[in-house]
Amino acid sequence: MIPGILLQIIQTLVAILLAPLLLGWVNLCRAWLQGRRAPPLTQPYRVLKKLFHKDAVIAHTASPLFRFAPYMVFACMALAAGIVPTFANDLAFSPAADAIALVGVFALARVFLALAAMDIGTSFGTLGARREMLISFLAEPALLMVFFTASLISHSTALPTIVETLAHKEFVIYPSMAFAAVAFWMVSTAENARIPVDNPATHLELTMIHEAMILEYSARHLALIEWAVSLKLFTYSALGIALFVPWGIAARGDFAALPLAFLALTLKMVVGGATLSLLEATAAKVRLFRAPEFLGTAFMLAVLGMLTHFLLEV
Repeated sequence: MIPGILLQIIQTLVAILLAPLLLGWVNLCRAWLQGRRAPPLTQPYRVLKKLFHKDAVIAHTASPLFRFAPYMVFACMALAAGIVPTFANDLAFSPAADAIALVGVFALARVFLALAAMDIGTSFGTLGARREMLISFLAEPALLMVFFTASLISHSTALPTIVETLAHKEFVIYPSMAFAAVAFWMVSTAENARIPVDNPATHLELTMIHEAMILEYSARHLALIEWAVSLKLFTYSALGIALFVPWGIAARGDFAALPLAFLALTLKMVVGGATLSLLEATAAKVRLFRAPEFLGTAFMLAVLGMLTHFLLEV
């Protein structure tokens, strides 16, 4: 039990500490592909340090909810990072590592951020909150369908059990997981405010979604939100690895495989970050009113994955 608790704590700390590094790697690769001078790999850490040393400026109309929301959002993302197996499948709190609960944790963070955005009463905050709720309303059902496809294969909604079935048992090709993988990528781009659904580098009022909700934040509050954004990207990347390329994750009780598992995680994150930057450099942002079509396609693909499982794999 004690080694499991230690691995649980280590995996959570690794996600929290390395999440800004993954974001820095994505920004670095995207700058290279666009022919721009690339920022340092550690630039997200420098931004966080600068923000934590500044004094917060808060509107007089802000309620306690506005101050509390950044801490809640960061805590939710840290909890989500602890639920997903990253380099080891030995999670002490694996009974709580449920895929449906994970979707609920993401939704809880989103609700608090949207309420805080509307709390000040500015037009930008309300605009961003409404757009964020529209995106989440369409993305969450598709994400649940992806989880259900993997759950039907492993006969469990627990993420460690799913990883154990897909990575440490006999190798089987599941056509349903191909549909689920494409749907998961589409949902991941929407949930993390990436191209083609959103552009994290823009501040144009006609296009921004996530950035519109955090314009009123500054100093430590903005630092926590930016840290939570990078942690969410890391968690979704780890979740994609656990579901679709889980080979290399150490099995329960196999402590000798931990160094190799951490190396495999690092390589997968490097490749995944480079692929994400390549897609963002070669794709264009879709119009806001085309986002429902984009996420509707993701839901359709996820449902097709479930149907494929019933027709071909049962």
